[in-house]
Amino acid sequence: MQILLFLATNAAVLILISIVFSLLGIDGILQANGVDLDLQALLIMSAVIGMSGSFISLLMSKWSAKHSMGVRVIEQPGNSAERWLVDTVTRQAGQAGIGTPEIGIFDHPQPNAFATGMNRNNSLVAVSSGLLQHMDRSEVEAVLAHEISHVSNGDMVTMGLVQGVINTFVVFFSRIVGHLVDRVVFKNERGYGPGYYIASLVAQLFLGLLASAIVMWFSRWREFRADAGGASLAGSRNMIAALRRLQAVHQPQDLPDQFAAFGISGGFGEGLKKLFLSHPPLEERIRALEEAAR
Repeated sequence: MQILLFLATNAAVLILISIVFSLLGIDGILQANGVDLDLQALLIMSAVIGMSGSFISLLMSKWSAKHSMGVRVIEQPGNSAERWLVDTVTRQAGQAGIGTPEIGIFDHPQPNAFATGMNRNNSLVAVSSGLLQHMDRSEVEAVLAHEISHVSNGDMVTMGLVQGVINTFVVFFSRIVGHLVDRVVFKNERGYGPGYYIASLVAQLFLGLLASAIVMWFSRWREFRADAGGASLAGSRNMIAALRRLQAVHQPQDLPDQFAAFGISGGFGEGLKKLFLSHPPLEERIRALEEAAR
C-alpha cells in the first residue's frame, strides 16, 4: 500500500501540473517565442528521475543504514541491556500498532538514535552506544518511543514522497531554464549547446538549495509530532528529560544526511543554516512538550 501511495501521489502531481500548464497555455507561449519544448515529455522524464532516486533510497534504507552506520542488529540478546532494549521496543511497537522493528546498536560516542525502513511493519530502530552510556533507562525509553512514533507515523514513506515531488520540480524547472537560455539567449536552433548545460546546472543547484530548505522545514514539523508520540508512549516527563539530556551534550555530532532526518538529535545552526536543519532547536521541542502537558 505504501508503494502504491508513493506512485499514486507522484502521478497525481504530474497530472495536476499538466492540467495547470494546459489551462495557462504555457505550450502556446513557448511556441510563440520559438522555444520547441515538449513540456509533457519533459515532465514525465523529470518525474522518472526525481521519483526513482527517492524510491531507490527508500527501498535500500535499511540495508544502507546497517552498512554505513555499522549497525549490529540484536538477533539474540547477549546481556540484560540488550534484552531490555528488545522488550521495550516490542512493547512500544505493540502500543503503536505496528510490527516490531529490527533493533540495533551502532558505535558512536554521542547519544543518538534513528529509525528507517520503507514499511511500518518492517523497519529498523538503532541506538548509539553513547545513548546507552549517557542516558538512564527512562530517557532511553523516551528516545525509543520517539523513533517508534516516526515509524508508526509513516514518516519514512512521507519524506520519500515529499523528496520525490521536490526532486521532480527541481529537474523539471532547471531543464526549462536551460532550454530557454539555449534557445532565446544564445539563439541555438538545433540540439543543445553549452548554454543549455551550464544554465541547467546553475538552475538545478539554486533550485536544489530552495528544495532542501522546503524538505527540511517539513522534517522539522515532523519532529514535533514524533516528540508528541514519544510523550504518549513513554510519558511527557521522560521525553522532556531525554531532550534536556541531549541539550547537555557538548559539540553534538550529526548522523549522516540520509539518516539525520530520522534521528533524535539534528544538530545546531545559526542564521540561514537554521533553514537547512532537519530538527527544530531542542529548546523549541521542550517548550512544545511542556505546553502540551499543561
